[in-house]
Amino acid sequence: MPFPPHAVVDIYRRRARHYDVSANLYYLLGFREYAYRRKAVAALKLRPGDTVVEIGCGTGLNFSLLQAAIGPAGRLIGVDLTDAMLEQARRRVRAQAWSNVELVHGDAAKYEFPHDVAGVLSTFAISLSADYDRIIQRAAAALAVGRRCAILDLKQPEHAPPWLVKLGVWLTRPFAVSLDITGRHAWESVERYLVNTSYQEYYFGFAYLAVGEAPT
Repeated sequence: MPFPPHAVVDIYRRRARHYDVSANLYYLLGFREYAYRRKAVAALKLRPGDTVVEIGCGTGLNFSLLQAAIGPAGRLIGVDLTDAMLEQARRRVRAQAWSNVELVHGDAAKYEFPHDVAGVLSTFAISLSADYDRIIQRAAAALAVGRRCAILDLKQPEHAPPWLVKLGVWLTRPFAVSLDITGRHAWESVERYLVNTSYQEYYFGFAYLAVGEAPT
C-alpha cells in the first residue's frame, strides 16, 4: 500500500536534516542520481531570466543547477509538502545568498501555478502524490507555449524478476517508496497533456525521464 500523505510528511520530516547525505548513498549502488538530475534540468532548456517551478523541491538539491540556467534575473519557485525539508532549502538559499527563490509550503495538487512559466521540474517526488495526474495537468496549463515540463522518477522495470523489483522497493522504502507508487505512470500524464514528448529510461529501467512541451 502507498504511504498516505501524513506518513510521507512524517518520513521526510525525520529525514530532512540528513536527506542530502542519505540520498547520495545510493551512488554506492551505482545509481547516479545527480547525473540524472542534471539531465532533467538540461531537458527544460531554460534561459537566463526564466521562471521555473520545482514540484517537490525538498532540500533544494536541484537549486544550483536551476540557478545556473536562469541566472540572477530568473525566478525559482520551490513547492514542497514537508515543512522540515523546506527549512533545509531555506538554509541552502541563505547560504548561497540567492534572492530570486520563493519557497511554497503546501500540496502541489492545490498549488496555483503562475501564468506562462518557462519550466516545471519534478525529480523523484511527483509519484509520491496520488494526484500526480492533476499536478501535471495544471503544470502543462501554466507553461508558456513551447516551454517544457520534465519529470524524473522511479518505476517498475518491465522485464525485471519480481525479487529484483521488491529489492529496489526495499532499498528506497526509507524515502516513502512502495510497490504501488512505482506502478504510477506519471510519464503517461506527460504524454496526455503535453506535446513533442520524450521518454528515456535509466538504471536498468528503475528510473525514467519524461519531457514534454506546452501545446500552442
